[in-house]
Amino acid sequence: MYIVTAEEMYEIDRYAIEEKGIQGKILMENAGAQVAKAMIHDHGKRSKAAIVVGSGNNGGDGFVIARYLQEFGCEVTVFQIVADHKIAGDAAYHKQLWLQAGGALTQIKEAADLKERLALFDIVVDAILGIGVKGNLREPIRSMINAINQLSVKTIAVDIPSGLPAADDHSVDIAVEADYTYIIDAPKQSLFCEGMTCYYGSWQVLPIGIPSQAYAAIQRGLWRQRDVQASLPRREVFSHKGSHGKGAVIGGQLTMPGSICLSAKAALRSGAGLVTVATLRENIVIVTNQCVEATYHVLPDFTAPLSESSLHTLASYDAIAVGMGMGREPSELVQALLQDTDVPLLIDADGLYQLKPLLAKGWNRMAPVVITPHYGEMAMLTGQDVASLKQAPFSISQQFAARYQVYVVLKGKYTIITSPNGQQMVSDQGNAGLAKGGTGDVLSGILLTMLMQHDEVMPALANGCYVHGRAAEILVERQHTTTDLLASDVIEGLSQVFRTLT
Repeated sequence: MYIVTAEEMYEIDRYAIEEKGIQGKILMENAGAQVAKAMIHDHGKRSKAAIVVGSGNNGGDGFVIARYLQEFGCEVTVFQIVADHKIAGDAAYHKQLWLQAGGALTQIKEAADLKERLALFDIVVDAILGIGVKGNLREPIRSMINAINQLSVKTIAVDIPSGLPAADDHSVDIAVEADYTYIIDAPKQSLFCEGMTCYYGSWQVLPIGIPSQAYAAIQRGLWRQRDVQASLPRREVFSHKGSHGKGAVIGGQLTMPGSICLSAKAALRSGAGLVTVATLRENIVIVTNQCVEATYHVLPDFTAPLSESSLHTLASYDAIAVGMGMGREPSELVQALLQDTDVPLLIDADGLYQLKPLLAKGWNRMAPVVITPHYGEMAMLTGQDVASLKQAPFSISQQFAARYQVYVVLKGKYTIITSPNGQQMVSDQGNAGLAKGGTGDVLSGILLTMLMQHDEVMPALANGCYVHGRAAEILVERQHTTTDLLASDVIEGLSQVFRTLT
């Protein structure tokens, strides 16, 4: 499922209309019909619905929705909050169809009048503004939206809540606070930005017949279960432990041995053939007690340079994950791995703090580098504040990945995965139960295994994030709550995810 900006959606519509010959009024008809059918399915036929329309295509969709709802037996009134001359093109065509069908149309000029009238309805449909909003809204639209937000009536937005930007990196002045949003054909970027997703309420994407070729240039998408099932490697009948990857996890200060244990267990539970834990000697007994399947490599100190024998050993693995619980004291370990190994390298947690001073120096390696920061760690790496990152997670991740030629897994409610060439995937699995210490270590272990078992990096990372989040969802659905869920529970829940996928 593709994710688009306003500019990308305009180009997609242009392609459908000009290259494929689908008239704009037909696309508008399809959009309105789909929304109306979804409303009847979700909210019933007996609703008394008010459709609030503005100018542009969003308003045109509103006239189509009104016509279909009326045909389904709903009592419908359209409230037009712009002057007649602003309803033009395809929207004017569908307005005329609404009037010819005997539809009720009331023009509103004052926000107080709109608020008073809308209070008499069961449902208010927001078809005021579309995806082209940037910056502050003008009056009287601003006051009209404020009036809608003050109502206790169920509010449904068409495509995007009015006033909300479609892309990230834009501030929100005021926007409709929808209970439901029926998104037309493709979700917009703002849906997955923490400061803007709340305006959408519950959401659903409705296809309207735009050809798939129209999305050929889009490099951003939502990773779904069918994508996982299509790309997750299957274990061959005659495979052996060497077929499924030999990985190393490096970390675990004396005060944080659990972090490396969680990563190792998660890697093994995700299907790694062999996992070696490289940690301090004192930690080995602790980790062995929890993860008997792993082997071990002793490191004398994380701050000391790696010995030639240790570096040679680590370079022989199929992939390496480093940083979990290793501490933030100055260390040459991450630099050595970047410069002297050429296998996929995943850097997480404390390893990201070791990476920060190396960014300006750069490195020369063929194998991919993957970083897995949460927003606080990404703020440290970029020098941006967390608020700015949450406002523009797609843009900032893309700029960072391109500049340093790394893959970025920006962890959050919506995890955004970005490649050095600008491709982006969003994983929306998971729940608040993952807001616990140790769940990031679990994700690192899963991703380590996925990197070893996939031919391409982006599907590997997207599948790992999906499996991690879906485990938390299944566990909360069946036996846990978001309060009591632990990182170690997520590891045990991986088997349930793989069972559903295979």
